[in-house]
Order: sequence, then C-alpha cells, then structure tokens
Amino acid sequence: MNQQHPSTGAEPAGPDARAARVLVVDDDPTVAEVVSGYLERAGYLVDRAEDGPGALTRAAAHWPDLVVLDLMLPGMDGLEVCRRMRARGPVPVIMLTARGDEDDRILGLEVGADDYVTKPFSPRELVLRVESVLRRTRPGTAAPPLGAAGLRVDPAARRATKKGTELSLTLREFDLLAFFLQHPGHAFSREDLMREVWGWDFGDLSTVTVHVRRLRGKVEDDPARPRLIQTVWGVGYRFDPSDGEE
Repeated sequence: MNQQHPSTGAEPAGPDARAARVLVVDDDPTVAEVVSGYLERAGYLVDRAEDGPGALTRAAAHWPDLVVLDLMLPGMDGLEVCRRMRARGPVPVIMLTARGDEDDRILGLEVGADDYVTKPFSPRELVLRVESVLRRTRPGTAAPPLGAAGLRVDPAARRATKKGTELSLTLREFDLLAFFLQHPGHAFSREDLMREVWGWDFGDLSTVTVHVRRLRGKVEDDPARPRLIQTVWGVGYRFDPSDGEE
C-alpha cells in the first residue's frame, strides 16, 4: 500500500456518506489503521476486524453499509467471509487482493464482491472507490420502474423480480440488469459496460465478463443457452427481450 498521512487524503464525503458505516477487515494492522484513518477523515463510521470470525461478529453487532475485505485472512479467508455475509443480507463488498492474482480476483467477483483494489494501493483511491459504490446504493432521484421479458426492476427501491419472484442481486448485478433494460436491442462492448455501469474508463474487463455470467445465472431460464443477454461475437453483449416471455 502506498501510505500517506490521512491529512493529505481525499476530501470529506458529502452529507449522505457521513452516516455510512464501513467495516474494514485486514490482518495487517498498518493497512487497517491507514485505511481506517482515511475513511474516518472522509466522514465514514469505521469498524475494524483482523480476521473472518471477528468480521462476522462485528457485522452482526452493527450491520455495515459496505465492507472493505482483504482476500488473504488467517483461518477463514475473505471469500468465505463474503459468502457468509451475503447469506445474511445484501452488503456491498470491496475486495483487497494481491497484484497479479487474477484467479483470486475472479473468485472474489464470483462470490459477489462488487469491486476490488489490488495491493499496493493508494488509500485515497480506495476512499473514492468506497464513495462510488455507496453512491449507487443511496436513495434519490432514480429512473422509473423498468420491465421486459418477465423481468421487473425498480431502481428507487433497488428491487428486481423475475415473473414475480424477487431476485437476489449484488449491487453491480442490479445496475447491469437495469442498464440492459434501459437499452434493449443495443449491443455494448465490455468497455462500454465498464464505463456506463461501473463508471470506470479503464480496468480489468474480466469484471464485466464475470458479472454477465452471474446475471445470466439469475435471469435466464437456461443460463447455458442464454436468450435474453446474448453474446455478440466481436462486440460484447446485447439484451434482447423479444427472445423472452413477457
């Protein structure tokens, strides 16, 4: 991690962010202290845990609005912590991973992490990532409900259903589905989706691939033969509601 003193970090977040509670889980006390300092200066309430069981205990006592979770933890790794927390309720997760461990990053996305930051990282960048993820979870002016092919999305309520049954979607899966519903019949590259859904101008495109695969598993009748979210070879993906049932 590129350490800097908190006094030179990100500017304080807006009023809505000040009430947000962030759980920082890392067994390296230096990393945890610096990250916590930056987040507290940005106006967040911060809880800390140094291992998986401690993280689950902290979360049970005060359910966080977001978790900054190190992948490599003693005893119970970050993947298992993420699985167990997601089993208890929806919560955005930013995973901290070692640079170059692409397989581990993909596993983190597969179990539901919304974002990841590779070590060494800038604490200021991490604060900006936290703000970006939390901004999407806050209530506010949102698009009207959307629907097609038996799917319904209410952006204001952050609720999605398939043929009346509620879908359990992560933050990014929800945003991706809402974006597809807003643009039926249009083909988008992975770069397009990363920019429009994640708000990133650059990044690991496997993030998009994994999220599309996970979303297909939840909205397609047969994920192995997707009809709604189609692959457009040489381009990317297209949402085609005409191939699904209303």
